[in-house]
Amino acid sequence: MTRQIGIDLGTVNLMVADVRKGVLYREPSVVAITEDGNKLVAVGAEARDMYGRTPGTIEVMRPLRDGVIADYEVTEAMLRHFIKKVSGTLRMSRPRVMVSVPYGVTSVESRAVREAALQAGAREAYLIPEPLAAAIGAGLPVGAPTGNMVVNLGGGASEAAVVSMNWIVCAESVRIAGVRFDEAIMSYVRKKYNLMIGEPTAEQVKIQIGAALELEYELEMEVQGRDQVAGLPKTIRLTSTEITEALTEPLSAIVNVVRAVLERTPPELSADIIDRGMVLCGGTALLRKIDALLTAETGVPAYVAEDPMDCVVLGACRALVEFPVLRRSLPPATV
Repeated sequence: MTRQIGIDLGTVNLMVADVRKGVLYREPSVVAITEDGNKLVAVGAEARDMYGRTPGTIEVMRPLRDGVIADYEVTEAMLRHFIKKVSGTLRMSRPRVMVSVPYGVTSVESRAVREAALQAGAREAYLIPEPLAAAIGAGLPVGAPTGNMVVNLGGGASEAAVVSMNWIVCAESVRIAGVRFDEAIMSYVRKKYNLMIGEPTAEQVKIQIGAALELEYELEMEVQGRDQVAGLPKTIRLTSTEITEALTEPLSAIVNVVRAVLERTPPELSADIIDRGMVLCGGTALLRKIDALLTAETGVPAYVAEDPMDCVVLGACRALVEFPVLRRSLPPATV
């Protein structure tokens, strides 16, 4: 009778899914609190809409940075908000929770995530590495003695891993992903046009006209910001080619991570990966032509999962169902 939920505790989005009902909530990992930090004003989309538009008495912040907790108390309050929405306030209805964490987090960071989930109202809290959860959520045969490669491109971190026999054989992680893409766009516009734009605007540019390689048909978008010289509002037009140029550096870091994992993969598993290809998960996998870029740079076919944004949270849910099997292969720090 105990409710079982999976949580993808992302830098940009927090997703909650139920084992029986699928994805329940997909909200920005943004919180608005009073300046003294004593009161939660808004969570999720409501808080994101306040970004850059609040008086000095309210602070809008992301309590997670690079995929790990940056502000423990605010993260706990955010988790409590969503767990309460899912399971109600009765103590008897406290759920079992599986939370995803980036590959390679420290024991201190792992403990912080688990403690936050327990303090937020979970009956039991377990952790699962994001690449393993993504592979399970993407439907890869992770329990078989074959090589399955998954590249999880989130908001705070990018991870590439080879999964076999319910565990990660080799993996690499770099804390460069969607948020760094936004920062790269902001920096490019500032240097080329002397125009200051905010993070939400940069994110919209990335979504609407962003691409990893040049497109056959160039996309354009009007962008408004503040002129650095005159200090007045100004409007410019950006093209998809310019955004591809702006994203060159962070994309190179992701390609290097994928190459590093391929170089360390055992030969027998490498043969499986060449046959099967690599699957891309996470919100950043939606960037146009990122699969074509990885295929061209590595020689291994890359394809985007069916629901890339939901792979990790759905994988966390399925891991709860298959926990008796997975528990044997998960390290002690995660169970």
